[in-house]
Amino acid sequence: MTGSTPPYRAEHIGSLLRPQNLIDARDAFDAGKLSREELTETENAAIADVVKYQEGLGLKVVTDGEYRRISYFVDFVNGLDGVEATARGQSGWDYNSADGSGTKVQATRIDITGKIGWPEGGILLDDFAYLKSVAADGSTPKMTMPAPNQIYWFGGPDSVDRTVYPDMDEYWSDLVAAYRAEIAALAKAGCTYIQIDETCLPKISDPNMQKVLADRGDDWEELVGRFADTARAVAENPPPGVTVALHHCRGNSRGHWQAEGSYEMVADRMFNEIPAAAHFLEYDSPRAGDFSPLRFVPGNKTIVLGLVSTKLREQETADDLKRRIDEASQYVPLDRLCLSPQCGFSSSHSGHPLTHDDQKRKFETIIAVAHDVWGDA
Repeated sequence: MTGSTPPYRAEHIGSLLRPQNLIDARDAFDAGKLSREELTETENAAIADVVKYQEGLGLKVVTDGEYRRISYFVDFVNGLDGVEATARGQSGWDYNSADGSGTKVQATRIDITGKIGWPEGGILLDDFAYLKSVAADGSTPKMTMPAPNQIYWFGGPDSVDRTVYPDMDEYWSDLVAAYRAEIAALAKAGCTYIQIDETCLPKISDPNMQKVLADRGDDWEELVGRFADTARAVAENPPPGVTVALHHCRGNSRGHWQAEGSYEMVADRMFNEIPAAAHFLEYDSPRAGDFSPLRFVPGNKTIVLGLVSTKLREQETADDLKRRIDEASQYVPLDRLCLSPQCGFSSSHSGHPLTHDDQKRKFETIIAVAHDVWGDA
């Protein structure tokens, strides 16, 4: 799954820091001072530039930086029929600052207001078409989307209108069907690389998250199975020629994290029950635990080690990254490992701790290490 097909030795999660003119344009649009057409024109120019930026660095995979999104998940969620994301938040879903300052960011809440469905015309099809049009021959455009489990995670049992879904099995079935329709449509449009951001399974290992779930009426142990089953149903039997990868982290909102804990509790189900071709794993800090859960990884999967932080400006050294790759290779052979940041650089519109220079230096280190370790990026 490396070399000429994704994932590649030097990877990234998808979101990139926005240029200031794009941030200003989005703010002006939200304030009613810029038209939708003017915002799209600014987005198009910024995306064309950031694709050239990625290719200039030497990356084989390119994304649109998620430049058309308010956050990595809100826009996609609101694109589904019957689903609505709002800024109301929920008690207990606070995020903690990576630098230890204790600042907290309240999460979005997602509600089910009608039958969940895939909208005619799709959600990401236009975004992919433009990304493909500005990518050079030889580059692989990657599209990212939040996992279906995110919708329930940020909603919970009270978020589902039971007059619409008296049977929760139907809720999950409709959600899976909508996702599979989107994946099929992207494949038909020529997309060969799709990343699903599945943060719920690693978060559920955190005792604090278990308490929040229990307090709102969820059986968190039952949710482990439900989340694994849903991810499996979405990822299994992808269209021919399409690589589906899952990204697992513990939350990233403006450089803050939501949960901590090893993959140990969920590793067997995550790696062996979900038929994704690859898993992108957050491993940039002790909050993620050690590499021992990688012993559950089957021989047909690639692991992308997220060893580089997008939450802290501190620059990782090549020697340290190589040492950690070597440690991970005690569990997964080196030829089935890759390297990436632990999460996106800009999982929401603005307000991130890293600068554009920080981002560039981290990418350059990832690419240099990939060449040193594998002879290719």
